[in-house]
Amino acid sequence: MVKHIVLWNFAEGLSEADKTQAGQKMKELLEPIRELVPGALRIQVLANGLPSGNREVALISEFETVEALKTYQEHPAHVEAGKYVRSVTRDRACMDYEC
Repeated sequence: MVKHIVLWNFAEGLSEADKTQAGQKMKELLEPIRELVPGALRIQVLANGLPSGNREVALISEFETVEALKTYQEHPAHVEAGKYVRSVTRDRACMDYEC
């Protein structure tokens, strides 16, 4: 199994209402991709966690194989979602690992 975790902060200048809306739209764009990619086991977007964290949005996903992760990353729905995500976020951090 491969885990793919991405963390962001929202772009500067977004109001709290904008952040809520952006987090919901990221969820709506990214989570359904699980149904489109063979080997995608879980795709979950979480926004506005506890104040103890230092990131505002998380993408937590699991794939059967490294190849399935690559297929997800190259899928047209992911590429399109990425355009929106980049427009509302900053400070991206990512970790992929096999377990």
